[in-house]
Amino acid sequence: MASKGWQHPYVNIFKHVRVEDWRRSAKEGDVSTYTDKTLKCSVFRIRGPVPANSHILVPKTINQSLGLSGRYFYLLFRPTPGKYFVVHLDVAAEEGQVVRISFSNMFKEFKSTATWLQFPFLCGAAKDSIYESTSKSARHGFVGAAPTSVRWTCLMLDLQYTLSVYLSRCFSHMKSIKLCANMAVKNMFTSDLLLDPGVSFSEAKLMGLASSHGTGAMPRDMSFPVPRGVSWHDLYDYIRFPSEGTKLPFDSIQKGSPSGCVTSQRSPMREVSRCVNLSKPVRDRVSLIQQITSPKSLPRDQTPVVTNIPKLDVVSSFETVGWLCQDDDHQQQQEELPCFSPYRLTSRTPCDTDDGGVHVFVHPEDAFSKHGEESEEEFACSSFPHPLHLSSSKETKQQKLLPDPILRLNRIIGFGGATTKYALWTKSGDAVVYPCHAIIVSMKISSKQQRFFIGHTDKVSALAFDGNTTLLASAQTGSHGVVRVWNYKRGNCLAIFRIHAHSLSSLSFSYSGSILCGVGKDSHNKTMVVVWNTLNVTKCGEVTILAKAHTDVDIHTMKVASFDDTRMVSCGRDNIRLWRIRNGTLRSCPVNLGEYHSLDFTDVAFEEGNAPTQHLEDQMLFASSRSGHIFEVDYSRVLIRNVRRLLPAQQQHAERREKWTFNTGPGIAINSISVCSSFCATGSEDGFLRLWPLDFSAIFLEAEHEGPVSLVSVSSDNLQVLAATSTGNLGFLDVSSRGYNTLMRSHIDTVLGFSVDGIRRHLTTASSDGTVRIWNMDSMHQLYDFVSEDSPCSVAFHPSEQVFSCGSSSGIIRVFDISSAKLLAEHKQHRGEVVGLAFSPDGEFMYSADSQGSLALYNSSEEDHNMIRVVCNVVARGPERAPDALTVSSDSRCLAFVGPSEYIVTIADARSLDELLHVDVSILDIESPRLDSALKVCFSPSSTEHLLVATSANKVLWVSTKTGRLLREVSKVHKHQCSSLAVSEDNRFLLTAGHNAVKVWDYNMQLDINSQMFIGHSQPICQVSFTPDQMGVVSVGDAIFLWDFLAHSINSLTDSRSPHSLSSNSTPKSVEPDAGVRGVQLSNGMPRQKAPLPSSPPPQLDASTTYQINQALFCDESPAITTVPGQATGSDPSSDPRPAASFLKVTELVNTSPLNSSHIDNIESKGKTAVRPDCYSHFIPRFKTSTIDQAAVAPQPGEEGIKLKAVIGYNGNGRGNMVWSPDQGLFAYTCGCVLVVEHLQTGCQRHLQGHSEEISCLAITNDAQTIASAAGGSKGSRSLICIWDIHSGTCRNTISYHRGMVQSLAFSRDDRFFLSVGDFSDPEVALWSSKTFQMLSSVNVSGPIHDAAFSPSAASQIACVGSQGIYFCLIHNRGLEEDLKVQRVKAPADVGDVELTAVCYHSDSFLFTATNRGHVCVWDVNTQCCFMTWEADEGEIGVLLCRGNRLLTGSNTRWLRLWGVEALQGMQPRERVYNVEDSGTTVVLEQEVMLDGTTVSAAFDNTMDMGIVGTTAGTLWYINWSDNSSIRLVSGHKTKVNDVVFSSDENHFATCSEDGSVRVWSAPSNELVVQFQVLNQACGCVCWSPSSSKDSACVAAGYGDGTLRIFRLASSEMEMKLHPHHVAVTAIQYSASGHVILSGGKNGLVAVSSPVNGATIRVIRDHKGAQITTIQCVNEKCKNFGLDGAEMWLAASADRRVSVWAVNWLNDKCDLLDWLTFPAPAYNGDDSPPPCLAAFCPADTGLVVYTGYGVEKELSFYSLSKKQIVKKIALPHWATCFDLCAKSQLIAVGSKERGLKLIKSSSGRFQDFLQHSDSLQTCHFSPSGALVFTVAYNEILLWEVRGL
Repeated sequence: MASKGWQHPYVNIFKHVRVEDWRRSAKEGDVSTYTDKTLKCSVFRIRGPVPANSHILVPKTINQSLGLSGRYFYLLFRPTPGKYFVVHLDVAAEEGQVVRISFSNMFKEFKSTATWLQFPFLCGAAKDSIYESTSKSARHGFVGAAPTSVRWTCLMLDLQYTLSVYLSRCFSHMKSIKLCANMAVKNMFTSDLLLDPGVSFSEAKLMGLASSHGTGAMPRDMSFPVPRGVSWHDLYDYIRFPSEGTKLPFDSIQKGSPSGCVTSQRSPMREVSRCVNLSKPVRDRVSLIQQITSPKSLPRDQTPVVTNIPKLDVVSSFETVGWLCQDDDHQQQQEELPCFSPYRLTSRTPCDTDDGGVHVFVHPEDAFSKHGEESEEEFACSSFPHPLHLSSSKETKQQKLLPDPILRLNRIIGFGGATTKYALWTKSGDAVVYPCHAIIVSMKISSKQQRFFIGHTDKVSALAFDGNTTLLASAQTGSHGVVRVWNYKRGNCLAIFRIHAHSLSSLSFSYSGSILCGVGKDSHNKTMVVVWNTLNVTKCGEVTILAKAHTDVDIHTMKVASFDDTRMVSCGRDNIRLWRIRNGTLRSCPVNLGEYHSLDFTDVAFEEGNAPTQHLEDQMLFASSRSGHIFEVDYSRVLIRNVRRLLPAQQQHAERREKWTFNTGPGIAINSISVCSSFCATGSEDGFLRLWPLDFSAIFLEAEHEGPVSLVSVSSDNLQVLAATSTGNLGFLDVSSRGYNTLMRSHIDTVLGFSVDGIRRHLTTASSDGTVRIWNMDSMHQLYDFVSEDSPCSVAFHPSEQVFSCGSSSGIIRVFDISSAKLLAEHKQHRGEVVGLAFSPDGEFMYSADSQGSLALYNSSEEDHNMIRVVCNVVARGPERAPDALTVSSDSRCLAFVGPSEYIVTIADARSLDELLHVDVSILDIESPRLDSALKVCFSPSSTEHLLVATSANKVLWVSTKTGRLLREVSKVHKHQCSSLAVSEDNRFLLTAGHNAVKVWDYNMQLDINSQMFIGHSQPICQVSFTPDQMGVVSVGDAIFLWDFLAHSINSLTDSRSPHSLSSNSTPKSVEPDAGVRGVQLSNGMPRQKAPLPSSPPPQLDASTTYQINQALFCDESPAITTVPGQATGSDPSSDPRPAASFLKVTELVNTSPLNSSHIDNIESKGKTAVRPDCYSHFIPRFKTSTIDQAAVAPQPGEEGIKLKAVIGYNGNGRGNMVWSPDQGLFAYTCGCVLVVEHLQTGCQRHLQGHSEEISCLAITNDAQTIASAAGGSKGSRSLICIWDIHSGTCRNTISYHRGMVQSLAFSRDDRFFLSVGDFSDPEVALWSSKTFQMLSSVNVSGPIHDAAFSPSAASQIACVGSQGIYFCLIHNRGLEEDLKVQRVKAPADVGDVELTAVCYHSDSFLFTATNRGHVCVWDVNTQCCFMTWEADEGEIGVLLCRGNRLLTGSNTRWLRLWGVEALQGMQPRERVYNVEDSGTTVVLEQEVMLDGTTVSAAFDNTMDMGIVGTTAGTLWYINWSDNSSIRLVSGHKTKVNDVVFSSDENHFATCSEDGSVRVWSAPSNELVVQFQVLNQACGCVCWSPSSSKDSACVAAGYGDGTLRIFRLASSEMEMKLHPHHVAVTAIQYSASGHVILSGGKNGLVAVSSPVNGATIRVIRDHKGAQITTIQCVNEKCKNFGLDGAEMWLAASADRRVSVWAVNWLNDKCDLLDWLTFPAPAYNGDDSPPPCLAAFCPADTGLVVYTGYGVEKELSFYSLSKKQIVKKIALPHWATCFDLCAKSQLIAVGSKERGLKLIKSSSGRFQDFLQHSDSLQTCHFSPSGALVFTVAYNEILLWEVRGL
């Protein structure tokens, strides 16, 4: 793709297309130009009565594209007063889809589809006009036509944000723009910069706005004129979308508050709810909630004091403490000095209110260091070398974090940064000095020991030693060049001074050290040479300027002559110059280059580089060039003595040719040259270090490097040659031994992430340079280097094995085995950049997350690391949280991440990815102008109940992983946002990284000074963490920093305690068993008698729990099960196996007696996760956390209280789970564990029930008399195969043989044999007799089998296909026994490394197989050879079916294709495999149709004219090829069904699902009437309007984004969209009269909205903080309860509280009738607590029935009149849903144990029904009570109620 650099900083669109020529743009209608008086320039005017008829279109045709990739679109225009206008922007997403974004003042409301966004534009008005005051009072702009005083407007649209938020797509580029009447337009442009039109260039410079920060002022040709003394905002309007800093709704484009400066992009604000008049109980609870959730006020810190930068001329030196690790000679001196780090700043956390002063360590010369911005405290800078103490009113001794310092920089892995040209030998030759970004490193070459020179605030660009290596000079890059002079041996900075130049690129010391020369660029970008006098720098730190010169000559390198301090030599493009200082001036003369005047010179060197005794006349100068020339210059005569050139070697072998001559061939660029008395060393672009004799006659030694050699330097003893490469490698060549030693390798770009192998002390890093490298942490040696085409962005080591995984920007996950250097696995399910990658601490699982929001779980206990589950749209989108977006608890049970939005933190089960807890961090600071979002999360290792969250408001929150409650918070953690978090294993210390600094904190925040800060990085730190042994810290960004952690372990500070005893101290105490029997109690076990009035517990976040996860141990109290008196007494259990009627214990409150309970331990064994093959055709059961109720009591046949009437939906997760008999007119399919047999003519269903798990596949005999179905066994038992008699509907036989799931079933053509195939966990083929169903033979194969088929003509032939190829099976008859002979043949090599996924026979001699890459292979059965292939699909083919000469293929691309294969009939098998094109045979694609999902099953008649096809979308299609038609036979939900409800007349029912669909079905036909689909939003609840007439019936639904949508059934359209919530809607209900809609959200707010105008009438906040689980409304006169009202409604929330309200909506009355709080002990389960549910009793609305987590598992009946619980019904399990029938006093209760319990409330009699394969989440009776719905995941069952 072409470079987009030309688009920076902006693209003037009118100029780009030359709009005035109208060649690349088009105009239509009244389009003209005129001179605008306000702007004083020519503008376009577009006029017309119909906006679409007058427009400007750019580009001219729709086939063209602008291709503008700028994120922000700016439009300078003025709407025509009193008129309407429209603007259309066609924008391309990275997914390839084109989206139209339109805005107009004609639009009344926001509308959106998958390809079109329509925003209403609200025009602004002139300042102080009547329109402006009107718009201000209305809090929005002028609606409708533009006002007469409308102003010129600068509109900025954030295209990336708009596509991401509204359509969840990624912006690619802008295609076209259409400006329609009526408006005036000056120009439009795109840019990646956030520009402020109200700021001039001079103001922007003062404010620090720069393009490098993504901000700036408006370009001059795009700006509006502003007279002197007038504000820009007084004359014009600036509109940003999304609006910033205001709480405007973000579904309209309008003017926000004027902003004086450009700030960072902010998220859309949430609108504050209106105040309403509430009753006193409500006001009391609102006040209470405000007390709980309001943040405490924190003191503001004072602004840091920054001293001015010293002047250039004379700089005083500062003697500082020698802190670096010294040479052996200075070790004693080092020990006598106080040891502290000048790069470590100590600060006190802002949350400590005790102002005891500030403890600061800082170098005085660092006063203007930008790292000082990291400290939030006040500090002073002085020339004193000791730490300062700022006294305060309190003189008490402060407690601070110890030891001090707590970190010590040990090693840095890295070289270069700004340059790789500089690395220096010490005079002794035992050490090398080189830059690593902003730090200078001195490394001993023998021990690799490092010491550091720290003080620069930007990358070091040049280094220089004096002749004795006592003085070291260094310069830093950037706009303000700074030079430091160091005492090398002591390591302290002697002087620091600024040079008024940028890009300081060269430094050189004289041999004596009295002269320092530097080269840079001045403000006019001219070369500036400065010479300083450093003679007195060691005495008083004084440095003066000797001379300075500005020149146009290019200087690449400049060196001071070793024989004369006043002479210098330089080289650059087109020149070699000799310089001299005389009388305070700097003069130069050029060397006459003659014909070589156009060469680019790179380096110069004297023959005797460090010999000051040579005479001037004997000096010889050498210069190198990029063309390969080496010049030998006579210094005294300024003449060229010799010119030599380095040419490439002669070509060898077939490509041999003559050697290039001087004039014909290109030379090898020489980057560096170094000369000693014996030889010359050159470093060249081809990667070679070469040693030459001084006459350059031949190379006598060379060393090849991995990249271009950028530096060579000969040591003073001439025995070693130092070499550096531009790829970050540093090493030296030992001349005498001819051995090469690598000193340092490094990444050449930002290090994005790392992971540590604690066992082997290996470190793996991922970098923007495209490499993944593995390092030895002790030796700093690079062990391995992995290079990838796509850029790696995150890495993770396995906790115990020598395995690591790597995630890339393309979304690919690769797993490597280091020991064998082998790629173990490669996963490509991610579509965005991998932002998180982690292994569980136990090594069982691996997790990955990408920037598109998906999360994946892998089985890391197996070598292939197969994927277990992928969940989409759960992680917050965007790459900001890379590389450690995921964190796993130390017990490997929980996984935490930010998502699904940036405001939510989710805790999920680490074994299943089921969500356990949502924590909303955006509501803590209600006074903040912006929402607080989560950035990073981290579990506390030794306290799994603590989750630490870093937020965008620079806070760290401690959140309870059990309740979501906020435990602690620390504000102002860093000056900039926190980029990484880590906690020590003993929970004593917290690590944070922000911008360029690392901070270590006291974890408990109990000290006066809680933190220490350490600097050294020159770029933002990407990740920081403790090493596994807790002895070190690693931080990465510009380089890899390895720190020593000096804090002692907890074992040496305290008594020897076991980890168990330490962790148990923080565990909350359990509640006594009888804690709440005396009355209603709080969740903490404290009893109470009325509504709670807590003192002030810690603030609670909005937390919501989802459904339960898998439990390894249940310890439940089982209620007493009694039988009818008389039947159980004295009866022999063996005499009558039929059980008596079952009853639940019903307890009247008058005679309370404790239940006789017994504890039952049910241990669920955890099996090893099997490895799934890489193809969809293999069946994988949906992951379930529920277990079947083993104690369920099934009713006797004929005595059932309810009978299954209909099954809604088809299980698209099955494989081959639909069969059809065209002759009989019936077909069978599965839904969950139910087998549905249906007649096409009548639509009548029969339900065959015998399985308890999800049915995987079906098979039907050829006479259509018998069906076989297979499903997994319960609790890890073997799979169950049921053989059904179709006519009687009974199970004839069962087979339980396969240990895993059953992948395929088949009957032979004569129905004599029956075949079953196990799945990948047990790949076994079993042959059975169809008469007796006794096993005849079985064969185990080496790999998974995906499909099997009998031959249509020979019953003894079978073919199976799988991962290892095709298996030809022959049934061999040996007397009374049958035996299977199997021959395996691999897939043909022509189709590559594939899996064979499907098989079918064409005739007795041919058969077809399909592959997971879309190929169809034709095999000869007799020779068992493949003789032809063709590519039938782009994806995996999972279904093959052949009838006659027609072949059907179905794939995961959703294409169903019909092929004509008649030409194969006459073909003869050949020796080699032919492609269809090569063979000359024609395979005709006759017809094709695209379905709604992947094809998983198909059945057709003998002519292949018509058939039925099943898809993963849960749909069964009737396909008729003859008339090219397709009809939906069965339609179901693919994802989880959240609600199902009947209409009041019971003629329809509605369902809603996680996929955002609302479906309306007709009753009793159960056919789909209409479907309303909302993209990218889950629909959580649905309800019907009370009106029963077809014309007025409406359905209201609540969605995950907080919106309500009302759909009218008669028009099949959305009637209204409301947005009363900012969080997911969890409950919705029309009032009994239908006047209002009540909706509850995840945050506990209940909104009352009008279905007429969509307004939010009131917001009820009594339940705030706990998810609303139930809302119910009934007609009931409230006079009996002492209140006025015609209706009642209740709301239940997740904190076990129920509020009952008396209302009269017409009179706007809503009074609290009662407030119920139910007791519960502390919940200690591993999963989420059961939901809290409540409902009015239909027979007596004065009774409220409640169930939820509490002291007992029970249903409680509460009387509103008596104000007490009047009855309880014990339950064996916690209820997940329940409903009450309008007749017969029946209650339906669903549980996680998959059971539906039908209870007679008066007697307690019950029946159990186990027809679902998962836990029940919804059950609802019809209004009449004649029917009841039950839902488990996407299984919807409709029952007919008979009564108990």
